[in-house]
Amino acid sequence: MKTNSLEIRAIVRPVIAALGLIAGQAMAGPPFMTDDPAPVDYKHSEFYVFSTQDKARDGKDSAIPAFEFNYGVLPNTQLHLVVPFARSAPNDTPAASGIGDVEIGVKYRFVQETGSSPQIGIFPMAELATGDSSKGLGNGRTWWRLPVWIQKGWGEWTTYGGAGYVVNRAAGQKNYPFAGWLVQKDIGEKWTLGGEVFAHGRDAVDGQATTLLNVGGFYKFTPDFNLLFSVGRSVSGESHTVAYLGLWWAFGDKGNELQSGLNHEGQNRWSLSQR
Repeated sequence: MKTNSLEIRAIVRPVIAALGLIAGQAMAGPPFMTDDPAPVDYKHSEFYVFSTQDKARDGKDSAIPAFEFNYGVLPNTQLHLVVPFARSAPNDTPAASGIGDVEIGVKYRFVQETGSSPQIGIFPMAELATGDSSKGLGNGRTWWRLPVWIQKGWGEWTTYGGAGYVVNRAAGQKNYPFAGWLVQKDIGEKWTLGGEVFAHGRDAVDGQATTLLNVGGFYKFTPDFNLLFSVGRSVSGESHTVAYLGLWWAFGDKGNELQSGLNHEGQNRWSLSQR
């Protein structure tokens, strides 16, 4: 019985590490891994339905589907919830599906953007241990992401990024730093395209520090309904090919949204950085 338990753990640990990378993508600034400091406007909300894919050497992990909801509970303050339905498909064991680890968080912007200075915010998040770790669907213990994000825009261009630290005391996992930076451009009224570099330290006992390059953006069917997409792969460390595809809806008073969405002169209020 002890031997079987050790064998299961040996299989599950690398899968959990892969799921951690998926969560980093799906639960950051959709459709990118890097997030921004801009919360949802006060008394406004947004809803996403999306899917993520992460193909590694030892198998493929997915969130099909996942749901995200954000609400502007106070000025400069956003509540955050993600509920994923995960699928783990290791190369050498049967696939498993079920609810993954639920994410909750609060985004707070404490420095406003001006013509000469950036906006700055924090976005602490907890990944609740709701997924079955024995099947590779969760971490096995609640873990935390503690980032600081910064953003500045100039006309059609926006850049944002930051760094943080993950606290993860689950079996086989490690605490580690992470950082990312993104540049994007509004192209006409419908398209926004961008690229990012995202890196994290060794996230598991048998893991490696990894750096990924990711490109993507979104297409605006209407100001309240957008298609989001990205694809990328690692350029150092562990081998990962990742992708995101989702739909986004916005809800709230359009008059207030128009006014507060312009957080710096000339910026497109529907740019991805406002999410």
